[in-house]
This record gives sequence, structure tokens and C-alpha cells, in this order.
Amino acid sequence: MSDTKIDRTGKRLNETTLIRGGTVVTADNTVRADVLIAGEKVIAVAESLQAPVGARTIDAGGAYVMPGGIDPHVHMELPFMGTVSVDDFLSGTACAAAGGTTMIIDFAIPAPGQSLLETYAIWRERARKATTDYSFHMAITWWSPEVAEEMTILAREHGVNSFKHFMAYKNAIMVDDATLIESFTRARDVGAICMVHAENGDLVFRMQQEIVARGIVGPEGHPLSRPPEVEGEAANRACQIAGIVGVPLYIVHTSCRPAMEAIARAKLAGQRVFGESLVQHLVIDDSVYRDTDWRRAAHHVMSPPFRAPEHQTALWGGLQGGTIEVIGTDHCTFRTDQKAMGATDFRKIPNGTGGLEERMSVLWHHGVGSGRLTPSEFVAATSTNAARIFNVHPKKGTIAVGSDADIVVWDPDATRTLSARSHHSRNDFSIFEGMRVTGAAAITLSRGTVLWENGRLTPLEGHGCYVHRPCFGDTTRSQAIRNTFTMPTAVERQEFVP
Repeated sequence: MSDTKIDRTGKRLNETTLIRGGTVVTADNTVRADVLIAGEKVIAVAESLQAPVGARTIDAGGAYVMPGGIDPHVHMELPFMGTVSVDDFLSGTACAAAGGTTMIIDFAIPAPGQSLLETYAIWRERARKATTDYSFHMAITWWSPEVAEEMTILAREHGVNSFKHFMAYKNAIMVDDATLIESFTRARDVGAICMVHAENGDLVFRMQQEIVARGIVGPEGHPLSRPPEVEGEAANRACQIAGIVGVPLYIVHTSCRPAMEAIARAKLAGQRVFGESLVQHLVIDDSVYRDTDWRRAAHHVMSPPFRAPEHQTALWGGLQGGTIEVIGTDHCTFRTDQKAMGATDFRKIPNGTGGLEERMSVLWHHGVGSGRLTPSEFVAATSTNAARIFNVHPKKGTIAVGSDADIVVWDPDATRTLSARSHHSRNDFSIFEGMRVTGAAAITLSRGTVLWENGRLTPLEGHGCYVHRPCFGDTTRSQAIRNTFTMPTAVERQEFVP
């Protein structure tokens, strides 16, 4: 009788793969080693491993073997600003695999007044078609005793250990300080981490009105209405509230020096505050909004906007120095016809850009290729730090015995030109159009299954699994600001099973 097991996509779960001849890179070290995979797990990492009879062998000679990327900031099929982002959980995670990313964390965003549990169920259903693994942050867009109770249920029963708060988008999903305080307190009590989109929404709303009144209605008005100061003020306020409440804080898409300085001050004060930046903000500046082609300018409308070059210099310094731990994308794609909803008013242009497929190549080229980052620092920024912060390490974010076989065989010499003509997103535009980069995923394995190999994408609809993320133990006011990079306990590791 055969002991072969088949998953819901038809994959044989007891297949064995040997990745031979590569250099294994983790956030901690770089070593010449082979990697042996049985089913969905890594079972050995050592020199000169022998392939069992019948095993597949992948030749990684001359390549790096790294943990698959984790992008903790994406939005698939998101209803937003009167439309829906065009990449769904299948096309979006296929993009991820083509770029070397094997896990995403999306945001379940309830409408004000909507049940968090209902929202979570909707997002779970949407994500059933994903080809890579996934998880969710839950957004808090309103407050009531019911919201507090549902936060507890999500954290303790559904593996949601992070709650997002929009300090922008007034008259939509923006929350006030009173809601921040209530939500931060509840998150602290259940052992979760808080996240904020840091922009002063009241100031943005006022400045938008003033700019339109001056007759500026094109995409160039977008950055004028959201200067660095409104981001810096909100980041500082969020840090101060989190510090008083005593809860870990993660600030998403940090784009400018004032926001990064607020994070640095909080870290120096002993707070557990984490900074995320986007790969787009590292390499694209605000000159894009002055493009005479409205289409190109509008496709760069996202919040926070692209900044002047001096802020890029500061962000690179923050990444090198540890103020910024994670590089994500905020992947939220809208086609030209959707961007055209704001043809006569920049306030109506759907906010969002792509980048999930390009993230790792762009960061490798401009980071490792320039000498700004080591390969291990690259792995930390694209995978390991997110796994640690959101408590799925060592299941994810490393190559070690017992870890999921989420692996990218990385060719450091592969050169390609980024373009909308060749990317796998459903979007008709690439903000990286024409950028030539060196370094790319040659092979991407998701839990031992090859999804991308030498330019060929073979996504498996439904292969992706939901990843439960345990809370951070028994949290008290004094414990909430502990070092969340601490390894999970044995009890917590048992909860990692999807």
C-alpha cells in the first residue's frame, strides 16, 4: 500500500528535494551547504548531503539559497476609493512567487460599524485561491465594546496578532486618538502588536481643500497636500500613545526623515517600535508627480507620496542602522482607467502602486549591489525581521531543520529590465518601467513546491495556506514592551500549524 499523501491541489506531500551546491544565506550567517526537503519541511542543512533514491535534485551552484521573502504589507482585491484593486489573491501571490516572495500579510479592513469577525471571514474566503501562504492584519476603523471583544477572539482563536489603524483618510476609515487609545490598550491586553498608517488626516484634509482652491487639481497636488511634516507628526503621536499605553508599535510605509526620527526617538527611549519602509520609496523620488504625462504621474499617487531625494538618503541610512527593519511594498494596484477617476481632481485618484514582484530584485540591486547591504541584511529586511516581528519565526523567515520549505534560489548575476509588458500583475503599468536590475529569483519553492523556475510561473490555485500567528504570551503593561525578537516558546510553536 502506498503512503503517498496528496494535498488539495494534487501535490504529493511526501516528495523529497535536494538543493545542492548553493550558498545558504540567512539573517544570521552565510554558509556553503545543501538543503534537503521532505514534503513541506526542511529536514537537513549541511555540506555534501546525499539525495535519497527518487528525490529531485536542484543544482544551485553559483547561487544563493535564501528564505522566501515575506511581504507584510499588501492589499489584494481591496475595495477602496470607489473601486477595487485589480490583483486578487491568485494573481497577487503569483506575482510574489515570481519575485521570490513566499508569504504575504494582507489587511482585512472593515467598514466603520462592520463586524471584525465578519470582515475576517470575507477576507479568508477571498484568499482561498492564493498560491503562496498568507495571513491577515485586522484594521480597526471604529470602536465599541463589540470591537474590543472581537479583537480578543481574533487574537486568541484565529491567529491575528496585529491590528492596523489609519490616522489618515478623514471621513472614511480614519480613527481619532480616543480610538487609538482604546484599541492600543486592548491589543496590549491580548498580547498583540499595533500598526499605524501615520499621517495627520485632519491636516491632509485641510491642505487638500486649500490646494484645490488654488486651482491645483492634477497629480502634482497630491504630495503638496501630504508633506513630510504631517507624517512625522502622526508617527510621533502614535509612538507617544503607544509608549504611555505600553504596547509594541509597527509604523508602516515610513517615507520621510521626520517619521523615521520619531521611530528612532522611541527606540532610544526603550520602546518596542518597528519601522517599515517600501522599496518604492527607496528608489523613486517626487519628480514623478511633475511628469507631463498625466497617466504616468497619476500611477505614482500613493500615500504617503514619493519624497524628495534627501528623504531617500535618510531611509537608506535608517535601513542600514536598524531604525527601519522591514522593506515591504504596500502592493495595491489600479489600472489606468481606475486612476482616471481622478482626472480632474487628484483627491479622487485611487491611491496605490505595485511592487510585490519587483521588491526583492530592486532591493538586491540597489542595496546589495551597491554595497549598502550585505546578503544577510537583505534576508533580514525582506523576510526574517517580518517573521520575527509577527511571530512566525522559525516556521517562516529562515532555512533551518523544521522550518517550512519556503525557499528562493537566488541568481545574483541574473539581469533583467522591469516592465509592465513582462510582469505578472494584472496592472497595465509598472512604476519601475525600464529599470534594469541585477539579481533575481531563479527558483521559488512554497512549502517544497516549485512555483517559479527559470522564468516559468506555475501557480497552484489554493496551494497557499493561512498562517496563524500566535500572540506574544501573557502580556502586562510592563511586559508589553519586551523584545519581540525573542524566540517563541515551545507552546507558541505548537500553534504555528495552519
